[in-house]
Amino acid sequence: MNLWFHKGVRASKSALMKLSALKAEEVASIAVIRHGALGDMILTRAFLIEARKLFPNARITLSLASNYTRGAPEDLVDRVHTVHGSDQRGTSMTKRIARFKELGYHDIIFDLAASNRSVMACFFNRAGLKIGFPYRALQARLFYDISVPRSDLNFEVNEMMNMLHVFGAKTAYPHRYQMPGDAVRRQRPYLVYFIGASVPDKCWPHDHHSALLKELSVRYPDHDHLVLEGIQDWEKADAILAPFTDSDRVMSISTDTVEATTALLKGASLLISNDTGIRHIAIACDTPTVGIFFADPFRYWPRYPIHEIVLPEPTWPPSVDKVKQACITVLERQSNEQLA
Repeated sequence: MNLWFHKGVRASKSALMKLSALKAEEVASIAVIRHGALGDMILTRAFLIEARKLFPNARITLSLASNYTRGAPEDLVDRVHTVHGSDQRGTSMTKRIARFKELGYHDIIFDLAASNRSVMACFFNRAGLKIGFPYRALQARLFYDISVPRSDLNFEVNEMMNMLHVFGAKTAYPHRYQMPGDAVRRQRPYLVYFIGASVPDKCWPHDHHSALLKELSVRYPDHDHLVLEGIQDWEKADAILAPFTDSDRVMSISTDTVEATTALLKGASLLISNDTGIRHIAIACDTPTVGIFFADPFRYWPRYPIHEIVLPEPTWPPSVDKVKQACITVLERQSNEQLA
């Protein structure tokens, strides 16, 4: 294999020597370390699909953290390895290290997390090559044979794909996720509004959601407007739905599993959401999205026409009008594309 770059990527001399004697079809095993929450798990699907294409004969192991297994793409790998996460804080260091070592030897280890935990997984296991995208130059030299640049200004899946691009991989764009499951069938087309987030501070205010629902339910009366609730108290829809009646075609809905959420989003005309894993599921389902952001907007924004983001105002939350205009823009693009 060759390395296909001129500048910007760091590769050790030993990596260059190893690659000169290696062919992609001869790679027997790779490990992909991805210690992250639901959205991270979903986005990793694109990387695994392309890694399988580049290394067709490799057995793929996915390394997870025990507190982050929801939505893990187990259907795309041959083996799952799990290290102790934050839900197992009482575990002794001896047992933690033993679990790290269970990852075992691989021809190539890809670290898609660059966290303290993933670095430990790299450190305690041998590999023909170790590849990562750490922010710190010292980490790049200490733990990886090849490190690719990483920026918060690029969609993170693009950054992951660069670990394959260095080998000359021709990856698909838009990315492919192959999310399993079928779309929900309803009598009317529908928009989904996800109002939750991991913490209240990442949630768009409830009165803003109510105002947006009022505007869009009038503009799109042929659609149902479904408010998707989360499991936490701040993710409930009661306050948001208080101004509406049944005739407004605005209603709450909940889903108990990733599979049920996927089915709902696959059938939606649009998802309007805070920056959450639910939005990443919609992206992986090729469902149009409007993301409401408070930080790191470009890191989670794929640059194709069915996805838009709204940045916060200087005084904090994005305005209702800007979110509404983003929704109209995406829906009109879809309508024009269908008519073309």
